[in-house]
Amino acid sequence: MTKITVAKGDGIGPEIMDATLEILMAAGAKIEVEEIEVGEKVYLAGNTAGIAKESWDVIRRNKVFLKAPITTPQGGGYKSLNVTTRKFLGLYSNVRPCMSLHPFVATKHPIMDVVIVRENEEDLYAGIEHQQTDEVVQCLKLISRPGCEKIVRYAFEYAKHYGRKKVTCFTKDNIMKQTDGLFHHVFDEIAKEYPEIENEHWIIDIGAAKMADTPEAFDVIVMPNLYGDVLSDVAAQIAGSVGLAGSANIGEECAMFEAIHGSAPRRAGQNLANPSGLLQGAIMMLNHIGQTKVAEKVQNAWLKTIEDGIHTYDVFKEGVSKEKVGTKEFAQAVIANLGQEPKLLKSVSYAENATLNLPKYERKAPAKKELVGVDLFVHWTGKSPDELAAIVQTLDSNEVKLSMITNRGIKVWPEGFEETFCTDHWRCRFKPTEGNQMSKEAIIQLLNGAIEKGIDTVKTENLYTFDGKMGFSLGQGQ
Repeated sequence: MTKITVAKGDGIGPEIMDATLEILMAAGAKIEVEEIEVGEKVYLAGNTAGIAKESWDVIRRNKVFLKAPITTPQGGGYKSLNVTTRKFLGLYSNVRPCMSLHPFVATKHPIMDVVIVRENEEDLYAGIEHQQTDEVVQCLKLISRPGCEKIVRYAFEYAKHYGRKKVTCFTKDNIMKQTDGLFHHVFDEIAKEYPEIENEHWIIDIGAAKMADTPEAFDVIVMPNLYGDVLSDVAAQIAGSVGLAGSANIGEECAMFEAIHGSAPRRAGQNLANPSGLLQGAIMMLNHIGQTKVAEKVQNAWLKTIEDGIHTYDVFKEGVSKEKVGTKEFAQAVIANLGQEPKLLKSVSYAENATLNLPKYERKAPAKKELVGVDLFVHWTGKSPDELAAIVQTLDSNEVKLSMITNRGIKVWPEGFEETFCTDHWRCRFKPTEGNQMSKEAIIQLLNGAIEKGIDTVKTENLYTFDGKMGFSLGQGQ
């Protein structure tokens, strides 16, 4: 018997959770439910996180969390509980299977069967943003080696365990050579450990176009957080409906399972909602806790129900569907089909132990890190880069000198173009003079000099090499 934490959520949440649990229990799932309250009621009671400390204790104790959709109130500084949960519990891997149910659910891609594995904790979703000048704000894109290694290894282990043939990586490392470049590099490293699985890399833009047009070309796709968030919804929708898809959020200690759709408050309390998305999440939960035969029974019964044409309103289509049913009736139809398999749709057969036991990340030996320069980011409202260069060059010394100015990443000095539009946010790069080494004392002197001369420095970034490899980007056009 496995004790799980359950949150029934908001809107249609309670209805689809009741239907899901009824199916699981009828199928013989050995689970004990401990329910907590999260979401709108908790938010409106004054808790901006949407979850009480006592509820966190329950989730952390049980390790397995089945969550229905919740409503986050607009405004008021309320934080997304999904994002908070993923980060607090270290749920680094988001897994979303997206499979066509043709011809029973409308889709332009009848043989689609793609699994999106999305990094879940970092990238732009670190949410670190600053306004630096009147005209420019920044968002820090944080990509770590541990984050890359864990998610890429998970993708290959998932493919290996579930008999998948290929893992594809999507990045934009032709532009973001440091961040997305690290993700791609780690992918290539780890792919060598799985010679039996085909691997490939696509640039995200053409990769996304190819997936939307020809999803059957892909099997498992692994991506950084933002790309994975966008494309997992695209994949679910083109497979048939976002409302049919579930997801797993997996960490080293805990796991959360859910539907990928929202709480749909306009449909609440009407016995209309399709419980399939949450049921798919629950099936992934059963596999995670080792109850694979129950998961297999539920999935095959669900597929047979879809094949029988017993559909809720969201996927019902005249001439294809045979009976339009409500939430409760759909659950009863799945229960009636337990022990049966579909005839046209492909039935599933899960391995006895579907739990992926991945090794914990082991930190590598540190590289030799050398300071080789500094970028001073300056708020300046003039228009001529040459004029700014003349001002900033007054900070030059025997140790360091100005080597480049960029605006929004494009080099504007020396030898900039008059046609380049510039904002009030400038990156001024200082490098050590010939025969000198860069020091942090020199950076302090630069900042002190900027204060004396009225140069508004809004941030600095130290420039390093690691084992001689440049750890920073060049200016565009440099």
